[in-house]
Amino acid sequence: MTTSADSTTESNGTTESNGTANHAVPDSGTETSPHQGGTGGDPGKTTEATAPNPVADSGVRASLRRIAEPIVTRCGAATLAFAVVAAIFGAVFSVVTPPFWGHDEITQFGRAYQVAHGGFLPERIYDSRGISYGGDVPISVTDLMGYALQDYTTNPEEPGAMVADPGVYDRLKAAEVSDAEEPVWFTNTAAYSPVPYVPAALGIRVAELFGLDVGGLILATRLAGLLAYLTVVGFGLWALRAHRVQWLAFTVAVLPIAVFQAGTVTADTLTNALAILVSALLVKALFLGDRLRGIETAALLGATILLPVSKPTYVLLAMLVVLVPADRFGFTGLRRWIPWGFAAAGALVFAVWMKIAAPTGEGMGLMRPQHQWNSVRPGDQLSGILSDPPHFVSVFGDSIMYRDQRWFTQFFGELGFAYIDVPAITVLACLLAFAVSTGTADRMNKTTATFRRTLLVALTVAASVAMIYVTLYMSFTPVDYYIIDGVQGRYFVPLAIVGFAVLLRWMPLRLTDAEGRTPTWGPAVTVVTASTIALIAALAKYHTIVWG
Repeated sequence: MTTSADSTTESNGTTESNGTANHAVPDSGTETSPHQGGTGGDPGKTTEATAPNPVADSGVRASLRRIAEPIVTRCGAATLAFAVVAAIFGAVFSVVTPPFWGHDEITQFGRAYQVAHGGFLPERIYDSRGISYGGDVPISVTDLMGYALQDYTTNPEEPGAMVADPGVYDRLKAAEVSDAEEPVWFTNTAAYSPVPYVPAALGIRVAELFGLDVGGLILATRLAGLLAYLTVVGFGLWALRAHRVQWLAFTVAVLPIAVFQAGTVTADTLTNALAILVSALLVKALFLGDRLRGIETAALLGATILLPVSKPTYVLLAMLVVLVPADRFGFTGLRRWIPWGFAAAGALVFAVWMKIAAPTGEGMGLMRPQHQWNSVRPGDQLSGILSDPPHFVSVFGDSIMYRDQRWFTQFFGELGFAYIDVPAITVLACLLAFAVSTGTADRMNKTTATFRRTLLVALTVAASVAMIYVTLYMSFTPVDYYIIDGVQGRYFVPLAIVGFAVLLRWMPLRLTDAEGRTPTWGPAVTVVTASTIALIAALAKYHTIVWG
């Protein structure tokens, strides 16, 4: 492949990303022009599309093509690949990951259980250490929580397996879910609204309906979240099925960290899914200039309200809906203000929930070592930011100097509270997938994604990143600490697609073949293969270190 600058994109918007000719689905090797997103081929050779081979196209192969091609065209190649890859690896991670070894999975499950039984608002619980929030959980479940906490915090030296005794897990998982309950501390997740816990709560209720044991309860909760991830993200990829940029969205959606979280109990599962959905539809309507279908418009407007209350740090991402030209929704007249109304509603519910959850910040210090229990004071940190901005900027700079390499690795995967970094081959494979998926992506429509709109999107992404740092500075970092503590690379995953879209709008270079055509089949295979290898390597390392 070679690279070429954008010599075809017109300022009037009549580009290959007009939504009609730029199909990114593999088309059995069809060679087309660059504007049609063809696969290319050897110069001077006739392809199957122009000179069908009656032998090659007969029999089983022809039958498979007749069956597969309509499915791929209707559903989208990336959508189908995502459904298979994410479902398989998400399910495997949900089984391989020991109970409550996911990111904050003990407190995440506690909050999900509370929501499943009608506890939507944060609830104070007694705690001799100080201000605490939480709720009641069956004792048979808390027994497993306690053992898991002890197990993943007291690991042997290498090469000993992190799991001390698999038999104990088997015994505790086989116990019946007890009627007796006891309070569990989950101040950190009590601050989250019920919205991101709806899938997990439904999984808990289904498990209770069928009388599953403790292990079945946890697995059902994990799989319910995975199903929600597959559904929401799959819809976002389906919306991009006519464009090569679908493979960029696919690459982000199957990052090892995203799939691992989708296979465990966490509010981030639905949060990531909603962020990817919003990003995919923003790319389609704003950057590619396509008109959204009615169901896509409904999904984007609905997510504009749901995403801000799933995780406050992504509220600005949802607000980008107001930059989409009204005609891309099919709105005219007074209806063109509908997106603004939904954005206002999203901002309102965000503000209301922040007010409700604000008191939980006073108890966040209990997540730190005992000598720092009273050192996390959001009010003091906010006063410090306002009164001495240069000091905060200095702390932010030091945070980057000390931690940026950790955030980079964590973006691809630091798997759960085993704190296992994905292997180098995983990072390299993901980078290859990103290089190919961005290099072959569609050229963005300059008519809808004007310089001003693109700049606003870029500033919004930057502001969202800043919100991540400010939030953790106030809610988790001790006063006068030398860095902003608690930042993790996985927090940037929901911003990746829109961030790359900005780069693609301003970066004219694309990967092409010797004839200047942008291939589709080869890059699609490369992206899926690289992403699969990345997941296999991550899973293999995780299983080896955790289980031996």
